[in-house]
Order: sequence, then C-alpha cells, then structure tokens
Amino acid sequence: MVDSLFIMKHEFMLIAILVMLLLMKIFGSEEGKNNLRIIQGIWFLNFLFGLFMNKTGSAFGNMYVTNELFIFEKNVLNGGMMLIFLIADSWIKKNEHLTEFFLLITSCLLGMFLMISSGHMLMFYLAMELSAIPLAALCNWDLKNRKSSEAAMKMIFSSAFASGIMLMGISLLYGATGTFSFQLLAGNPVSSVLYIPGFVFFFAGLAFKLSVVPFHFWTADVYEGSPVTVTAFLSVISKAAMVFVIVTVLYQVFRVFVPGWYLLICVLSVTSMLVGNIFAIRQTNLQRFMAFSSIAQIGFILIGISGSSVEGMASSVYFVLIYMLSNLAVFAVIADLKAKGKETISDVRGLSRSNPLLAWTLALGLFSLAGIPPTAGFFGKLFLLKAGASTGNYSLIIIAALNMIVSLYYYLRIVKATFIDPAPDTLTSVPSGSSSKMVIVICIVGILAAGFFGVVYDFIYSLSTGI
Repeated sequence: MVDSLFIMKHEFMLIAILVMLLLMKIFGSEEGKNNLRIIQGIWFLNFLFGLFMNKTGSAFGNMYVTNELFIFEKNVLNGGMMLIFLIADSWIKKNEHLTEFFLLITSCLLGMFLMISSGHMLMFYLAMELSAIPLAALCNWDLKNRKSSEAAMKMIFSSAFASGIMLMGISLLYGATGTFSFQLLAGNPVSSVLYIPGFVFFFAGLAFKLSVVPFHFWTADVYEGSPVTVTAFLSVISKAAMVFVIVTVLYQVFRVFVPGWYLLICVLSVTSMLVGNIFAIRQTNLQRFMAFSSIAQIGFILIGISGSSVEGMASSVYFVLIYMLSNLAVFAVIADLKAKGKETISDVRGLSRSNPLLAWTLALGLFSLAGIPPTAGFFGKLFLLKAGASTGNYSLIIIAALNMIVSLYYYLRIVKATFIDPAPDTLTSVPSGSSSKMVIVICIVGILAAGFFGVVYDFIYSLSTGI
C-alpha cells in the first residue's frame, strides 16, 4: 500500500489538491486574494514535493507504470503550471469563480499525468478524456466574449471527434491483437489486417490533440478566443504532455511497427512545418500567431521523434522543456499587453520605450522559438535535426532547414515592430506586476542556461537510456 502511494505520488498529490479546493469552495469565505495566495502556496508545495521521495514501478496489474523519465516529465509539467499561475495572477484575482478555475485546470493536469503513466488502452482513453473535457469549460471562461464561447464549441466538437476516432482505433487494435495491455501490444507482431488501420485511427486521435496538420483546424480559433491563461495552458502544458505521450506510445507500444509509422511521421512533420509557417506569416492577432507557431514547432518535434532512438526521445523531451520556457516568456508579455487591451502585432510598436523588460523578453522568447543562437532553442532544434538525420533521411533535414529560414521572417517581424517601427503618437504604458516579472526572470535564465550548459540535455539523455 505504501509502495503504491509513492509510485502514484504525483497523482495522489493532485487528488489531494482537488479535495482541498472542494473544501475551500464549500466551507471557505468569499473568493478573493486570500484564497488565491493559499492555492498558489499549495501548488508551490506540490511542485517541491514532486522533486523528492519518488519511486518507480507499476500498479494495478501494469495498468499504471512509472519510471524516472515519467517522473521528470511530470515535474516539468508541474513547473510549467506554476509559471502559468504566476502569469495569470492579476487576471485570476478579478475572477469571480477562482476556485472552480483551479478545480478544472487541476483535473486536466491529473488526466495528463495518468496518460503519461498509462500501461493499458482503456486507462489511457479515460485519462485523455479527463484531460480534455474540462478544457472546453476553461476555453469558455470569458463569458462576456463571444469568441470565447466559439472557442469552447470548437474545442468540444474537435475533442469528441478525436475521441471517436481513437476509440475506433483501439477497437481495431484489440481485434488484431486480443489485448489492451501496452506491454503485450509491444511484443505482438503485425500479423492482422486490422493492425494498420487500428494504428492509423489511434494515432489520428493523438494528432488531433497535438494539432498536427491536417488535424489542426480547431487550433487558431480556440487559441484566439480563450483567455490568455487558458491559451498558455493549451500551447504549453497540453502540447508538452501529448509530446511525452506520443514519444512513449511510438517508442514502446508500437516499436514493432517502426517501418510503418516512420513515413507517416515524416509526412506529417513536413506538412505541419509548411502550413504552420505559411499561415503564421499572415497573422495579426498575437494569440492566433502563437497557434500557428506551435503547429510549426510540432513539425520540428516530429523530426526528432522520427529518429526512433534514445537520441530521438531525449531530444524531443529536451526541446519540449525549451519550448515551454520560450512560449511562457512570450505569453507573459501577451498577458500584460492584453490587460491593456492590446492584442495585435501592431500594438507592440513602442513597447521597447514603454516597457524595455517586456520588449527584450518578447525578443528573447521569439529568438529561442526561431532557433537563433545562443538561445536554448538553437540547441534544441540542432538536437532534433541530429536525431532525425540518424535515419539517413537528409531530404527531411533540408526541408526543415528551409522552414527554419522562413520562420525567421515572421518571428523577427514582431521584434522589428517592437524595436524599429515608429511608436504611435499616444504611447500607452504597459506595466508588469511582480508575478509577471518573476516568470520573466525564470524563463530568461532557463532559456540561456539550458543552452549554455549541456548538463540539462545529458541528464535527460541518461533518463531516456533507462527506458
């Protein structure tokens, strides 16, 4: 019993937080600043406790499995959640349903943790639903904004469609192999005609969640219509969790089918990079811009995954960490801008004069996403391309390099607007609170440190070797 408690420590901590939030809602006083500080304190303790006293193993007949890499991935997600809560500090204070917000977003994270550690198809599917359904309510949190309601509708319809496709794939895989167990699926040869369509349907369900082209149509509208906090959660935490899951599923569960999924990954990688880059060039809204930026970044991550090696796993996890820090740096700036009613790229003109800290943070985050040295984003993409090149598919690497050049244009376009374009006649001050500044400092240090110190990648590589 004690062993099971520590094996599932991260999940039990989130369940404890959910119980505390329910008790606060039932017996607590009115929503406000005091409740917010209590919740943030609980989350900080959750993050710290997640770093220590961890135990690897399995539970419930291998339906739940954890190892050192999974523990690291959950700690990364916990850290990202802490930063998102700090970014949203001023917005959450004004929210009249503060406790409900934390209840829903914690439930989403619990589902993601269970997905990462799933060892059984049914548990995996239930965990995915737990992570997806509360997101529709979160997208619709801004009840006075019609775009927020539209975002929620598109989110729930796309999630339902993806779930149906995935269930079809799970049914076909069960018909082909006679098992739901990941361990047994991994050792089952591709001997049935149902196996290939089952895998395709199953992977398509995952691709919807990851916004891989052509399963990306919901992304831009949902990102634009949702509150900045929810958009940051979708772009960073949700994407990171799905990358962790896809790497595990492809490398462990479907390792006997590498020749089958390698070509699929390559095609989806190229289409995601092309579509993401082309449409990002046309965007004017900052949140919508970040949607297509994330689609293009997923294309690069798929290149690393295509390496189907320890290096491919390590480079993908490493890049997700860098992507998280870079994106959160950008979203910290977007949150402060939106608080002043600024939502478009043209609105950042003069930001270098009104708030130099936000301007340089925005530039550094975009430089990292573009892969410009000496930021960590350069090394992240370098490791991804190196892992993808290990298969000898150099045409894929050339296409990726060309897409990196294209991405420079639209990332630097925002930097140009921030520092070079003439400021408007009436320059509005864009202040940033103490919580926002804390996130900015953490992200800037992380973006630079993860690039300059190779120990971060080496540590992730050592964890991947033990899988």
